[in-house]
Amino acid sequence: MGKEELENLARIGKLVAEAPDSTEVEGLSESGCARLADARNEQLSPYSRFDLAYNASHALALAALRWHGYRSDSRYLVFQCLKHTLGLENAEWRVLDSAHRRRNQAEYEGVVDVDDALIMSMIRVATVVQDRLAKLGPPPA
Repeated sequence: MGKEELENLARIGKLVAEAPDSTEVEGLSESGCARLADARNEQLSPYSRFDLAYNASHALALAALRWHGYRSDSRYLVFQCLKHTLGLENAEWRVLDSAHRRRNQAEYEGVVDVDDALIMSMIRVATVVQDRLAKLGPPPA
């Protein structure tokens, strides 16, 4: 995967290199999986499902970044790094990037613009992230 790209991002200060912590990676993964399962619950409101899918995606993407030995305070960068951490296609991580923009609009501007198509796309991509993260196994020591 994109180890060189991750190193470049650390070199310019966008990422911080930090040894992987298996407890942290496992906790983020468990949190992401639980939220993703809840996001599939169609009895919840669309905004709740969106929020759960968004936070599941972020937890899983951050777990992948931490698995590779990096950290970022920037949520959008955590999503963009999925290309390098888990080999996601641009179209896949851009679904999460779009969700990030909509989340910010809702959180900071009060503009709630979510629909079932976006939620289902987020759940689909988060499931891909979940599956690829599981295939990585435990973080390198």
